[in-house]
Amino acid sequence: MKIVTREESLSVSKPEGTNVRYYLREEYELHYNEQVAGSTQTWHHHEKILESLYIIEGELTAEWKVGDKIEKQIVKAGDLIETENTPHTFVNHTDNVVKFLVIKQVPTGEDKRDVLKTDKVIDQ
Repeated sequence: MKIVTREESLSVSKPEGTNVRYYLREEYELHYNEQVAGSTQTWHHHEKILESLYIIEGELTAEWKVGDKIEKQIVKAGDLIETENTPHTFVNHTDNVVKFLVIKQVPTGEDKRDVLKTDKVIDQ
């Protein structure tokens, strides 16, 4: 077992209003975000990375581009967002801090759901 302490992570306060704690590992990255009230993340996308966000607390407006059109949807605690390679941003339209986790992976194209569901051995 390996435990990565908070002190081993990288803490960054971004100018647009997101405070991030990065845990960069060999095969994935996990980061914990707190996006302040009234802030908007910088528009961006990823070419090789699959980025998934899990909203822990609060709600954001997810915005993404489909061609020249901007789509929007409010996401709340318990929602999971997969950004794919789509240009996107997140707007905190509330008066509260929104907390969420981001997992970044470089996918191989293999469907690993069966392994993820069944790879558990009960130890005595």
